[in-house]
Amino acid sequence: MPVDSAQAKGPRTIKASEFKAKCLRLMDEVAESGEEIVITKNGRPVSRLLPYREKPRSPFGRDRDILRMHGDLDEPIDVEWDAVTGRDFSHQTAEGT
Repeated sequence: MPVDSAQAKGPRTIKASEFKAKCLRLMDEVAESGEEIVITKNGRPVSRLLPYREKPRSPFGRDRDILRMHGDLDEPIDVEWDAVTGRDFSHQTAEGT
């Protein structure tokens, strides 16, 4: 199975002098393709051109425009609970016997 030469070599590299001459076009290419370009000087990597991506928002408050509260969430409900009575219920079956 043939291997894509771009994948085998890693990110695309370009000399700084070439980057300087083609900067705006390369920025458009990276934004469109989403693939980074490594910029080199004297054969050594010095910088990376990456597509801009928004950082994910904090999960806190993320759904504030979606969720709605109805009624008073702190208000007591009209249900009496069989609270802790000191009785051991571990021996009861599902039918409650």
